[in-house]
Amino acid sequence: MSFEEMGLDPEIVRAVKSRGYDTPTPIQAQAITAIMTGKDLTGCAQTGTGKTAGFTLPILHRLRQGKSPSLRALVLVPTRELAAQVDESIRTYGRFLRLKTEVVFGGVGIRPQKDSLRRGVDILVATPGRLLDHMRQGTVNFKNLEVLVLDEADRMLDMGFLPFVRTIIKALPKQRQTLFFSATISGEVKKLADEILIHPQKIEVAPQGTPAEGIRQVVYPVDSGRKRDLLVHLMDQEKMSQVLVFTRTKHRANDICAHLERKGKKVAALHSDKTQGARTQALEQFRRGSIQVLVATNIAARGLDVKGITHVVNYELPEAPEDYVHRIGRTARAKGTGDAISLMAPAERGSLRDIERLIGSRIPQVVLAGFEVKEPAPGAGKPKPSAKKPFQSHRKKENGWKPDFKKRTKQW
Repeated sequence: MSFEEMGLDPEIVRAVKSRGYDTPTPIQAQAITAIMTGKDLTGCAQTGTGKTAGFTLPILHRLRQGKSPSLRALVLVPTRELAAQVDESIRTYGRFLRLKTEVVFGGVGIRPQKDSLRRGVDILVATPGRLLDHMRQGTVNFKNLEVLVLDEADRMLDMGFLPFVRTIIKALPKQRQTLFFSATISGEVKKLADEILIHPQKIEVAPQGTPAEGIRQVVYPVDSGRKRDLLVHLMDQEKMSQVLVFTRTKHRANDICAHLERKGKKVAALHSDKTQGARTQALEQFRRGSIQVLVATNIAARGLDVKGITHVVNYELPEAPEDYVHRIGRTARAKGTGDAISLMAPAERGSLRDIERLIGSRIPQVVLAGFEVKEPAPGAGKPKPSAKKPFQSHRKKENGWKPDFKKRTKQW
């Protein structure tokens, strides 16, 4: 089925085709049709499947007519990067429509956002914390809201936004369409979905935790102290053109960034200590190709949509196995191909087992000559606990001491 056959407005189809798309992805084919019926929906799909367009297109179709501007659709997302991506999608596919959109998130001045909201918008993309700021200051009005989208709901819960989300939802009209998207739907995520959705239609394009097709995965066992050298070696040998490197901490990201710069690589770091201006600049440089490597914490695991990423490198395996799927999903976008490389120290073997259990398959391991593992595995080399000694061995026998069980028995 083509976009025209789905019944989308011709101006929306024209915008889609101007981006070079003719056929919807599986999540788009199912989601667009379902959303246009007006029913609530839960969508479970891996990253890189075109999920964002799956809900922005039918929302634009729904809002294309009516009194404007009036806030009629709200999209809640966990991070600034994802907010910017969704906003860009709405502006791209709604370019021929007379709809106004605004994106609000923290880390930047609130006054320009307030001015824009007071002038009126049709669609608002927001992170929970900054949206609550606007609600407290009275710069946002939900009385005409028709559609609520919770995108990357599992990530919002991981980041501790659940109380914020519940506060926001209480302020919204009860009569609305709610669209709930998440890479994994279980536990607290499922509980939240059950609370806010009414007889939702359920869509699951791929099994939860399944990486996108086209991603070639490999693990390189290596001592923790040699990871930086191995990373440089791989970049030189495999001629990586656009590389996204993930670390667990901001300190590690800065350390790797400095090391790669000393090796002559064009690189930038992306993490929460960076100002919004610095983060935006780093992403733009990465998109343009003026830097080869972007070193990021999990802040970029979701919502970062950059065409042409050839390699994703897990410098450190993530603590949550689900984050592995989100990280490597930054490559092989839109049915493309890419490489996912993980550098695994002996202490990270447990994390690898958890990842393989989640994705349901083993990831090939390759040991490179000159980088063989010499570190002992966790627990190796520790002395075995000795057998318990008899009671009297724990007491000194000097000075003729002997245990007097009869006397002790009488005392007890």
